[in-house]
Amino acid sequence: MKRLHFFPIHVIIALTCSFTALHCGINIFPDSDDIKLGKQIDEEIRKNPKQYPIMQGHPEVKQYVKEVGDKVLASPDITKRGIYAYQYEIIHDDSTINAFCTPGGYIYVYTGLLKFVDNEATLAGVMGHEIAHAELRHATQRMTSQYGLQAVIGLVLGQNPGQIADITGNLFGGLALLANSRADEAQADEYSIKYLSSTKYFPGAITNFFEKMSEKKGGKGGGGLERFLSTHPLDQDRIDHVNQLLAGMGNPKASDANLFTQRYQTFRKKLP
Repeated sequence: MKRLHFFPIHVIIALTCSFTALHCGINIFPDSDDIKLGKQIDEEIRKNPKQYPIMQGHPEVKQYVKEVGDKVLASPDITKRGIYAYQYEIIHDDSTINAFCTPGGYIYVYTGLLKFVDNEATLAGVMGHEIAHAELRHATQRMTSQYGLQAVIGLVLGQNPGQIADITGNLFGGLALLANSRADEAQADEYSIKYLSSTKYFPGAITNFFEKMSEKKGGKGGGGLERFLSTHPLDQDRIDHVNQLLAGMGNPKASDANLFTQRYQTFRKKLP
């Protein structure tokens, strides 16, 4: 009679978790692992001022961005406030129209984005979108899918610092951390609207950003827009999804009272 071989229960669990994480998009890591990964990526960014020139001086610029971000973070729908870092930095690069948020809530905003948007509510909408990526833990899900469960565990444990450097170096190459899927983008848009609905901002302000991106696409925006679109797909389905969400809210209207255009234009004059 052939003898049956049984795997220990911890092996079965590990194999099941690996399959689930890789094929079903479920995140099996605790928040503490997102925090560790975000801190490691933040350290790598600071080691590379040529690629990520963090703005020095101009504290009023960083304070303004922080105040806008903190208004979004005050939403009752934010679940990881007080858990994730939610720290802000400005990257002094006018040629890049982008913002990103690492696992664990390290938020970076490019001066190219600050000079591209026209009002404070739109900046809040974009920041809400990036915060949603952290809250929904999209980055660690994608890292697990691309690199494998054991590799990500090794990163968390600090066993492969070279791979963290590789991931950080490819932030905008569509090879690792920020190559958002269309499903991730749609979900982050939805949460951005939800976050802003509890603030004084026009909840659909991210549509202003979409409209301007669509107008500039293929025009003078050049490489800066293409780099953004490589990590944040902007198709008609995404725009339609946002418009459907706003219709479900009764189609709130944008106005001077909820866009804060004049305040933002005053701020933009302070940008170096």
